[in-house]
Amino acid sequence: MQRANLNKGLIVANYGRHFLVETPEGRRLICHSRGKKSQGLVGDRVLWQATGDEGTIEKIDERSNVFYRQDEVRTKSFATNLDHILILIAAEPEFSSSQLSRALIAAEAEHITPIIALNKSDLAGPFTRAWEWLKPYRQMHYGVLPLSLKACPEADRTTLLKLLSGKTTLVLGPSGAGKSTLINLLAPGALALTGEISQALNSGKHTTTSTTWYWVDEAKTTALIDSPGFQEFGLNHIDPAQLAAYMPDLKPFVSKCKFYNCSHLHEPGCGVMAAIKPDGSPDGISANRYKIYSDLYAELSQTKRY
Repeated sequence: MQRANLNKGLIVANYGRHFLVETPEGRRLICHSRGKKSQGLVGDRVLWQATGDEGTIEKIDERSNVFYRQDEVRTKSFATNLDHILILIAAEPEFSSSQLSRALIAAEAEHITPIIALNKSDLAGPFTRAWEWLKPYRQMHYGVLPLSLKACPEADRTTLLKLLSGKTTLVLGPSGAGKSTLINLLAPGALALTGEISQALNSGKHTTTSTTWYWVDEAKTTALIDSPGFQEFGLNHIDPAQLAAYMPDLKPFVSKCKFYNCSHLHEPGCGVMAAIKPDGSPDGISANRYKIYSDLYAELSQTKRY
C-alpha cells in the first residue's frame, strides 16, 4: 500500500477496537484497528485509510511516552505522547497516599512531568490538614497546586491555563475530587461532546470508562485527556532496583549509599535510611514516604520472583 493513499489523524477517543480519529481539518470519524489486536491509544498520531464512512488504522507513529499501570492480570494504558500528568485530589474525600505515589512513580518512569493539584481549598479545616499532610510532596520539584474549582472557578481557570498552555495533559483523579468540574471549566461543553462520541460509537454505556481527548483552545495547541477512574494502580512494570530513582525525595540520597546495589532497606552505610526524618521535618525523607517505598519494594520484589 502506498503512503499516498493514507490520511493523517489523531486518536481522540478509544472504545476497545473502535477509535475516534480527528483529521487535520477537524473532521472526526470512526476507525478500526487492522487485524485482531487493538494497538491504538488516545494521543496517537496515525495514518488511516478510508473504508466507506469509516476508516482503518494502518500505521501508528512513534510514541514519545506511554502512561500506564500494570498488575498481575493485565496492563492498562491510559494515553500517549503526554507533556503532563495532572493528579487531582481533594481535601474531601480523603485520598490515598499510596495511589498518589504510584501515579507519580509511573509518570517519572516515562519522563512525564507530574502536577499535583489539591482541590476544595474553600473547606478550611480539611484543606489545612491535607495541605500539611502533603508537605513532603510540596517540597518535591513539582510542588502542589491549591485549587477551589467551585468557589473560585475563574481564578483557577487562569492559573491552570497558564500552567497547561501549549501542552497535552492527562487528568487523573479519584471519585469526588472534581475531575469533571476541572475538565468542563477548561474545555466548556466537554461532557456534551463525550455524549456525542458515545452516540457515534453506539457505546453510551461505556462513556464513563473511556479515555477522551478535549481541545482547550480554538487553535488546538492545548489539550486535556480525561481518564477512567481506577481502584488500584499496579506498578509491576517497575524494577524494584530503580524504584528510589523515581521518587524525587529519595533520589538525592541514593548516591550516598556505601553499596552501589543498596536496596535501602537494611544495608549498613545506606544514605537513604540515614536521611529518614520524622514527618513534618523540613528536610530529609519523611517516615511516611519511606514506608511507601519499602512496601512497594517488597511488593515488586515478590512479583519479580514469579
